[in-house]
This record gives sequence, structure tokens and C-alpha cells, in this order.
Amino acid sequence: MIIPRIISLAMAAWLVVTASAICPVQAEALDQIRQRGVLRHLGVPYARFVTGSGDGLDVELIQRFASFLGVNYEFVPTTWKTAFGDLTGMDPQSGETVAVRGDILANGVTILPWREKIVSFSTPTFASQVWLIARADYPLTPITPKDGIAEDIDQVRRLIKGRTVSGMAHTCLDPVLYKIEEAGARIQYFDGKLIDLAPCVIDGYNGLTLLDVPDALVAMEKWPGKLKVIGPVSPPQKMGAAMKREAEDLKQAFFQFFSDLKRQGLYRTLVEKYYPGYAQAFPGFFSDLADASAPEKEAW
Repeated sequence: MIIPRIISLAMAAWLVVTASAICPVQAEALDQIRQRGVLRHLGVPYARFVTGSGDGLDVELIQRFASFLGVNYEFVPTTWKTAFGDLTGMDPQSGETVAVRGDILANGVTILPWREKIVSFSTPTFASQVWLIARADYPLTPITPKDGIAEDIDQVRRLIKGRTVSGMAHTCLDPVLYKIEEAGARIQYFDGKLIDLAPCVIDGYNGLTLLDVPDALVAMEKWPGKLKVIGPVSPPQKMGAAMKREAEDLKQAFFQFFSDLKRQGLYRTLVEKYYPGYAQAFPGFFSDLADASAPEKEAW
């Protein structure tokens, strides 16, 4: 596939340039954020992490983090295409240098291997999974769950043979990540905003699409009876806040902040505010978070 090859080349360029050129101008360490007096939160309107109306789970989370650091909070809108460049100063697709616009990226960002090569993720803050979603009248019956997630995924892969599945490049909904073509399906890339994918499917764009659990639940609540879940295409995934790889002190500060928030029960309150019942849907994940150990420092 062309897209993974382009990303791989861009990653190689990133590693060469960053390893040889990290300097105070490029690095926004914690003391620089405090001197500026502002924590810049990069975010893309997505599900209920960033609603686009000034609130959302990740908006409130990073607002609290800014208060923990003793600085002001500033929201910096971005897009899925530009978000990682806005954070790191290099576009991961093209390898081109771009302006740094923020200190932390948080809007339900799934922790994926290619992303871990260019940014440093916080302690996981949310649980997710990618599902195959269909318009309600699409001629495909949801799977019957079996003994394990691998068997459920295999059922879904058998069902999509010869069908067209929509997704969005360079996101957690990129069909390439789940080897959709290898299952015998065709890929149709959506060229709009990620938040518009579900309503476009409902309106007839395509009968099948990939959606992650948070966005799928919001969509089915917003348009009841218009969508159905066919089954999973991925194992459970984790989401977190992304920071520059060299901003180790910011990552450590976030770990301390998030641990305190969990221990006080305030994070569960935030989750229930935006995703009622979600913590019960992934009980192991949320209980494990409370016992997470401090992240090891990364060699760079």
C-alpha cells in the first residue's frame, strides 16, 4: 500500500532530523510552558472528547491539568491531518517542517504504533475499540459473539469479503491498520471531517464504515435506529494525551496529575459526565489505570 510506505518514509526522516536537531527553540519543556504562563491544548472536535462548543472530556481534563501546572489554559483547534505536525513541528506524512502550535494533543487520540514513533503518550486515559458499523437497512446481520475477541474479528472479516468499507486515512479508522483489503473488501476513503462520517453513512455515502466505540455510541444516541453494530475489527485499544518526545518533564507532570485525579475519583466523575456507563463497559481498563506505575523515562 502507498499510504503506509509514505508514512514509513516520513517516520525515517523524522527520526534523522529530530535526533540531530533537538534544541531549546524546538523543545517546549515544562519550565518554558510555565514561563509562558499558558498550556496550549491542541484538539480536534471528536465525539465528546472535544465537542466544539467549549467543553468535552479532554477539554475539562486538560483545563484541570493547566490548573495543576499553575498556568492558563488555551484551546488551539487543529485537524486530524495537521494535529501531529502542530504538536511536533514536522508533518508525519510529508516530513516537512511546520510551525509548532501546541504543547499537548488530546481529543480521544488512539495510541497506535506509528504514532508512538513520533510522539510520547501519557498514561492511557481511555479505552476504545474499532467496530464495523452499518446503516440500519444494510443487508448484513450483526455477528453472534463467540468465546474470544479474535474469533469475533474473524467473523466480521468473513462478512466483509466483496463489500466496500469506509474509513479515514491517517486516523485510528484507517482500514489499512486492520488489513481490510486482505479480508477481500474494498476500501473507500472518506474525505471529510471524521465527525461527519457516521451521518454521511446514514445519508447513503456507503453502507459500511469503521467507527471507534466512543464515536459509535454518540452516533447511535444521536440518530437512534439509524445504525447497527456488525462487530469488532480490532482488539481493545487505548487512548491518551500526546506530547513531544523530548517533553519528558511534561509527561511526568501529567502522570502525577492524572494519578491524583483517579485516586480522588474525579476522573471517573468526568467520564460518567460525558460517557455515562462507559467505565462499566471497560471495567478492567479503568480499574487497571488506578494501579498504573510511573512511566519509565525514554532514551532519546
